[in-house]
Amino acid sequence: MSKDTQQKQNIQAAYQGRLLARPVQPTLEPAPHGLQTLGLHGDRDALLYVPQSYQVEQPAPLVLMLHGARGNAQGGLSPFLNFADSQGIILLAPASQQTTWDLLYGGYGADIAFIDQALGQTFSRYSIDPARIAIAGFSDGGSYALSVGITNGDLFSHIIAFSPGFMAPASLHGEPHIFVSHGKWDNVLPIERCSRKIVRQLKEGNYDVVYQEFNGIHTVPVKIASSALAWFAAPEQ
Repeated sequence: MSKDTQQKQNIQAAYQGRLLARPVQPTLEPAPHGLQTLGLHGDRDALLYVPQSYQVEQPAPLVLMLHGARGNAQGGLSPFLNFADSQGIILLAPASQQTTWDLLYGGYGADIAFIDQALGQTFSRYSIDPARIAIAGFSDGGSYALSVGITNGDLFSHIIAFSPGFMAPASLHGEPHIFVSHGKWDNVLPIERCSRKIVRQLKEGNYDVVYQEFNGIHTVPVKIASSALAWFAAPEQ
């Protein structure tokens, strides 16, 4: 396949919300453990956190983490960053190319292409367990995680949506397990018209859903983040 043909296929896939990167045997030298920038985009780049326990002989779980509106890659990492070493998970947090994710501007495109690039680089350097790849996000990032996760359920085994507003998958693939949480007093994305509605739709679609409401506002409490990671780390569901 020519480079031009491959590029056209990548562009077409991006506008369909489809991610093409897949875990492979690493071919490039991994960077040191800890937090690093991928160096793919100067202003709106992606961050990667590799736990101290990572060894190439033991494929690691990966969580792709998506920030909320007007956020950045560092904000995307925040719910799970303090748990990464104890759980042995690799965290990848891209930044949206505008102030929030492309779907909120009318359709998939630039952000899918950038996420695919970030995943491809990560897969080329690190050994990832294909049965333990999650996409997670908060607020607009939670909406995008649900939408992209369901569209790419043949890549993501798990979806974690903290206080999402909606979901709009472009297509349905795979059968990902789904975790949703929402604060009962959320005045940014009210729970009744957001997560309660979303969870009903997911269950009608026969998805395996764990739903947790909490006494709080538009946030990700530490206990909820810990619960989501325990769910993700649990034996095959």
